[in-house]
Amino acid sequence: MKIGNKLKLFSGGANLELTKAVASKLDIDLTKGRTQKFPDGETSIDILESVRGSDVFIIQSTYAPVNNNIMELLIFIDALKRASAWRVNAVIPYFGYARQDKKMQARDPITAKLVANLLETAGIDRVITIDLHAGQIQGFFDVPVDHLTAIDILADHLRAGDLSNSVVVSPDIGRATDARRLANSLGLELAILYKRRTSPTETAVSHVIGDVIGKRPIMIDDMISTAGTIHNSVKALVDLGVKKDIRIVSTHPVFTKPALERLAHPAISEVVVTDTIPYTGDLEKVKVLSVAPLLAKAIENIHSNKSVSKLFSTKVRGEANPS
Repeated sequence: MKIGNKLKLFSGGANLELTKAVASKLDIDLTKGRTQKFPDGETSIDILESVRGSDVFIIQSTYAPVNNNIMELLIFIDALKRASAWRVNAVIPYFGYARQDKKMQARDPITAKLVANLLETAGIDRVITIDLHAGQIQGFFDVPVDHLTAIDILADHLRAGDLSNSVVVSPDIGRATDARRLANSLGLELAILYKRRTSPTETAVSHVIGDVIGKRPIMIDDMISTAGTIHNSVKALVDLGVKKDIRIVSTHPVFTKPALERLAHPAISEVVVTDTIPYTGDLEKVKVLSVAPLLAKAIENIHSNKSVSKLFSTKVRGEANPS
């Protein structure tokens, strides 16, 4: 697709390959910029071509090293605003610190809100992100937030395979809404695992809502970090008598230790993730799908002042189109 020359697309250091794929979908070249490190570790950003009056999009996920990637994004935004960009849009496929969205006990910070404040102070005009861990983070911003979802991308992959005798499983109550959307999209039944905390750091599955015996589970989560929840859920499902053909689908492959070891469990047949975070592991059962077409369409619509609501997975929700 050809787009007017006022659109500029930059890549932060976290998502270069994804940004190149988005640029290819948009049929544009990446705008030239350079990130450098001073000897003491400070970050320097150089904008190597004019962005005056331009509608600028910068793609940067804030995964590990989280603080470095956030700081790079903030400096990029500041540089673009000082270079007289008309609008600066932060495309954050994976939004770090999203799990710190509320106070769990006295004197806790709400770090997701702090990150939102930092982005706005830097001068951001709009945020585009995918599958926030907590949807209420949208309300932490006073600028527009387009909260996209990769559920349709995951569902299309599953639909192309064998769904016979399958059931969608939510690993906990918190992911039940996403699990319902996936189940509705695939025309499958839904089951929910109920966990109780056995220690400050461990949980155990105590109940299951729905029929899973003899079924082929498809478990959905927004991110896989240590895979502890998935590991415990897989063990519980096997004990309940499911077929040892469990598929895991998740948007964000955070994959901290010992995630890949846990995902190697023999009852897990496939792990499907997206490229919001680059996957660098060697576990063959991991399948990576691209969110580049979704982001490219969102950028095109935003730049052209077209509706973005049809990208919000309405066919998964089974609801009327949002206004």
